[in-house]
Amino acid sequence: MGTTEGLDASTLELHRRVVVADTHNDLLCSVVLRPVAQWSDYFRAQWLPQLRAGGVDVQVLPVFIDDSFRPEGALRQTLRMIEAAHRIAEGNADEVSLCLDGADIDRALDAGRIALVLALESAPGIDADIELLTTLYRLGVRIASLAHFGRTPLADGSAEDAAGSRLTAAGVEAFAEMERMGMVFDVSHLGAAGVDHVLELATRPLLATHSSARALCDHHRNLTDARLAAIAAGGGVVCVNFFPGFVDAHEPSVSRLVDHIEHIGKVAGTDHVGIGPDFVVEVLRDVTPGGVEIGLMAGCDPFDTLPGLPGPAGLPLLTAELLARGVDEAVIAATLGGNVLRLFRAELGVPAERRGAAA
Repeated sequence: MGTTEGLDASTLELHRRVVVADTHNDLLCSVVLRPVAQWSDYFRAQWLPQLRAGGVDVQVLPVFIDDSFRPEGALRQTLRMIEAAHRIAEGNADEVSLCLDGADIDRALDAGRIALVLALESAPGIDADIELLTTLYRLGVRIASLAHFGRTPLADGSAEDAAGSRLTAAGVEAFAEMERMGMVFDVSHLGAAGVDHVLELATRPLLATHSSARALCDHHRNLTDARLAAIAAGGGVVCVNFFPGFVDAHEPSVSRLVDHIEHIGKVAGTDHVGIGPDFVVEVLRDVTPGGVEIGLMAGCDPFDTLPGLPGPAGLPLLTAELLARGVDEAVIAATLGGNVLRLFRAELGVPAERRGAAA
């Protein structure tokens, strides 16, 4: 849980009043470790209190497939995780809703429920079988990326930047299909040349679900100023990652995190910044067998957290830091969730033909 004791009432009131949209929490990885019959109750007991404590109103749920399932078990595990999201929503219908478009999200918010949105983090269950994107869209997936750290049949992840690879032919086809269906494309984890390729191809706004500023922390998982500006020019949103190694190599902190938010706001505009915390410590503890040590992840200690922010409950600390810097309340509201909500209302689940008619 987060440490928010001592925050003044006005800070907490503002945090509760605005929409908070978290575009990356790997909690499904923990849920599917439990027996199927416990999926819904485990979410309610373990994760729902954290989301409520952090004021989360919109939660993107990535489907991430661990290496142990690849390649043969990737599609099976993808389907299990999607099923877990549906069971969470069905078993907690008083608290959450699985949403397919912006209208669904608005209905959930109006009812005081947390809006859940399904995403693919990389797509190992698909590989080059692009038609399966349509299948997963039918099952509720509305956001997707094409790679994690390594190489896939569709694209290279950022750890392969030295290869200078663009999307493969299958990746180009997958990207076009996602745009056609209304599945928002996520550039986080995509290699640098792949991001540039996508920016050339894109006819719809892009989303970086959990990426910070390369100018402030020179890590391959972060985005350069040129790419930040280009994503914003297309109407997209960049959601800042809270993972300490992507925030600062030496002294990560909530203050340094806000440096990233302010930098992206200056480069891309304050209408193009969001938050994608990537709270992963609890999940890693769950998925790691007892006594097994995990090495560095992308050159960083995976168990590091920002002070006071190991999980969603600490999110009011971000609002407090933004207020302490004199950031306007309207900009805070946009950053915490308003910008992502605008993108989702316009693009999520909106097929190309309907978007064209609306224009």
